[in-house]
Amino acid sequence: MFGYIKPVTPELKVREHEFFKACYCGLCHALKRNYGIASRFILNYEFVFLSMLLWETDVPVKKKRKRCIASPIKKKCFCYNAPPLDTCAGYSVILAWWKLRDSIKDERFVKSIPYRMGRTALKRAYKKASRDFPDFDGVVKTEISSLSVYEQNEETSLDRAADAFSHILAAVATDEMPGERRRPLLELLYHLGRWIYIIDACDDIKDDVAAKRYNPVASRFAASGGKLDEADIERLKTTLDHSNNLIGSAFELLPEGHWSEIIRNVIYLGMPEICKNVLKTFEADRCE
Repeated sequence: MFGYIKPVTPELKVREHEFFKACYCGLCHALKRNYGIASRFILNYEFVFLSMLLWETDVPVKKKRKRCIASPIKKKCFCYNAPPLDTCAGYSVILAWWKLRDSIKDERFVKSIPYRMGRTALKRAYKKASRDFPDFDGVVKTEISSLSVYEQNEETSLDRAADAFSHILAAVATDEMPGERRRPLLELLYHLGRWIYIIDACDDIKDDVAAKRYNPVASRFAASGGKLDEADIERLKTTLDHSNNLIGSAFELLPEGHWSEIIRNVIYLGMPEICKNVLKTFEADRCE
């Protein structure tokens, strides 16, 4: 699921790269500890990034080394005893559960079997996560339902469809946060959700069109065979760059923290690189 919000690792310092991997592994351990082994399979870069964003400056980064199922021989460094990791573990379980449920509705029975198996494996984890974070669960349920309505109606407004997913990520900035931190985080997370939704639709457009599934980008630009012309590609790049710029502006209003340099790498290097690579596939199609 997803996997677009990640740093350009060659541009990280060695220490920063090790730091990032420790956070990634820390979220994996938090998933297993709080929600069971099956939840480890939903680990993704997006919630690692959210963990770094939510990490308060007064919360120390504690690390230790341990063997795990992914590295049974060599001990790997990971972050532990960190509330942001526990929070994002719960959020990721909730979002994965509702996305699996939505995918089951979109597919015929045979093709939906993997999603049904995934939902069964996450059932116990979801019940616990929904008890731990009922407010977030409520927001995800509401917005996923809105997205389902847009899909059924084949909504042509890209902004309206992206808005629903944007509200899901914006809900990560809870009311308990201090106002000076919550306001820029709301802006950042809203446009991060918008960016993820649109780039994911761009990445899936060929498969969705072939399977006759709703795709907001295909619906907005009437993409025949999942192909876009030069003007449409430029419009997509403009709207994605706009959200990326607003994400960067909002981030710079936040205080410096443990993960600031890694977050900057993701925003200013990683996201533009992903955007370039995804949109490049459309340009290749036009050259065929």
